[in-house]
Amino acid sequence: MDTRRHGVHHLSAYRIFCLVVLFILAFLFLFPLYWIVTGAFKTAQEVNSVTPVWWPQQWTMANFQKLMSRQSAPLWEIHLPFSSGLTKDGSSLILSAGPVLPAAVRWLINTVFMSLMAMILTCVTATMAGYALAKKRFAGQTILFALIVAAMALPKQVITIPLIREMSNLKLYNTIWAVIFPTVGWPFGVFLMRQFSETVPQEMLEAARIDGASEARTFTQIVVPMVKPGIGALAIFTFIQNWNDYFMQLIMLSSTNNLTISLGIAKLQAENSTDFGLIMAGAALASVPILIVFLVFQKYFTQGIAMGAVKG
Repeated sequence: MDTRRHGVHHLSAYRIFCLVVLFILAFLFLFPLYWIVTGAFKTAQEVNSVTPVWWPQQWTMANFQKLMSRQSAPLWEIHLPFSSGLTKDGSSLILSAGPVLPAAVRWLINTVFMSLMAMILTCVTATMAGYALAKKRFAGQTILFALIVAAMALPKQVITIPLIREMSNLKLYNTIWAVIFPTVGWPFGVFLMRQFSETVPQEMLEAARIDGASEARTFTQIVVPMVKPGIGALAIFTFIQNWNDYFMQLIMLSSTNNLTISLGIAKLQAENSTDFGLIMAGAALASVPILIVFLVFQKYFTQGIAMGAVKG
């Protein structure tokens, strides 16, 4: 009886310790976001105060108004990829629509489009490649997978010049596609989906073939539902990586209409080195879509991490 009570007491103390540690870590991770959001609504005096102002004494929308009063651009403008042969000067066709809005809104739309397209294309290609590497047998399979694993350790800076030359030759440089296409064949995505595809029972695939199901039907109706947690986790990883990939955005994009929100904020910081309220307003605007995506895919992300932990 004493041992049981001691175990309960020890378990309670352990849970309390874990909760305290979790609260501390949550505070450390959330505090920068809190500081950015509250700073976006502070006056210039409060933002630049030597003594930290933890809560805005006078809430103001001046920073957002200033952010929206900057350069303007069309609501939607997209370069059609591989359309340079259709124009006389060899440039890509551009489709633009919608009213002229502040450049910050356009930057945000560019970033959302870039991240969503990269996420969709990466999930599709990685799921198909992972399934092929896990369940198909072909010559050079082991070597190909070893090359994919080795590519995970290759720094992106090493292939920067080849990527720039390739995008220039394809007439995609200084377009959103120059940031999207290089990330589609993400080695980590292929590796992750291969590991999840290994969990698909071979018996189910053989039963589907016996029933006359085509390869495409087997993949879409059996494999994809079973690896959905992995796809959800990969979707979050890909979206966040492309959203925060400042390096690729910096070297591939230059014109104002094609900038992402990260480059736009950096541009504001260069033009307004002391206007931290304006910079925080841009950062707060940039944090909204990434929070929405995480909340939408949170269930699949948690399941993917849990399945990966169980698999070891």
